[in-house]
Amino acid sequence: MNSLFRQRLPQLVTAGIFLLLFAAAGWRYHEVNFASAPNVANLFIGNACLGIIAVGMTLVIFSGGIDLSVGAVAAFTNIFAAVLIEKHGMNPLLVILASLAIGTAFGAAMGALIHYFKQPAFLVTLAGMFFARGCAYWMSTDSIDIHNELFLKLSRDTAKIGGDTIHPLPAYVFLVVLAFGYVLAQHTRFGRNLLAIGGNEQSALLMGLPVGVTKIAVYALCGAGAALAGLVSTLVSGGDSTYGIGLELDAIATVVIGGTLLTGGRGHMLGTLLGFLIIGTIQSAITFDGSLSSWWTRIITGALLLGFILFQRLLLRATQKRLP
Repeated sequence: MNSLFRQRLPQLVTAGIFLLLFAAAGWRYHEVNFASAPNVANLFIGNACLGIIAVGMTLVIFSGGIDLSVGAVAAFTNIFAAVLIEKHGMNPLLVILASLAIGTAFGAAMGALIHYFKQPAFLVTLAGMFFARGCAYWMSTDSIDIHNELFLKLSRDTAKIGGDTIHPLPAYVFLVVLAFGYVLAQHTRFGRNLLAIGGNEQSALLMGLPVGVTKIAVYALCGAGAALAGLVSTLVSGGDSTYGIGLELDAIATVVIGGTLLTGGRGHMLGTLLGFLIIGTIQSAITFDGSLSSWWTRIITGALLLGFILFQRLLLRATQKRLP
């Protein structure tokens, strides 16, 4: 029980911080119904692309890796879909499938380079970031509005929550991806293999685990998630090759604030959801305040991130001291 408690302590701390932040914001902005159902729904809708990418990033960090290319991959599929649909009149379903296939293949290629050539994930995915961003700019440097009937129908789909009209599709996509990621990470052999590799790759090899296949697969999944986030952003705001700058850092912060160990081997997908909710709550509170700059989101997120990194280090030292 004590061991399980120590393993889940980062997520418990994250949950406590979220409850405190949300309660404080709800009390501070009660006159404008901060804690209302429509605002909670908009928290999910407005940050859905970040959440989708954070799910894939969680899986990669479980394995002890990192992926700095996700924002650029999202930008590429964003502008790729817009150009093919709007300028070349291609079938949007084919474009969606092609975008997901490109993101998946790109991630798998980086995973193969990392594993077979024994290169640091940081450097390989940094190169991938520059490559994907360059390809996005090559596709188009102009913003592109999409007038395709299917895209317009999806982007204009509405629902009623608490008397307010919202556009729920991005949130639906995020919740489906989150559910998939949760089952994959916490209830499958693949998820256990990721944590074993992140804990100690050499031990995982000696245990006979499929380290190479697992690492390639997790980067492929992360690339697919980034491509999906790019497509969702296309539905929301059209094509833009500048989309997603800094999104990879926001995703990493979301995962670490959610209690996942940055060096791999320990974490939980529900912690990522809590990290997502914390960042969304901060953004919403700053928006409701109206007098604070949006950069306060970065400042508070940075402070939380630093605090969690230090907390994880102290927790690891305490755990190691208890080992025989």
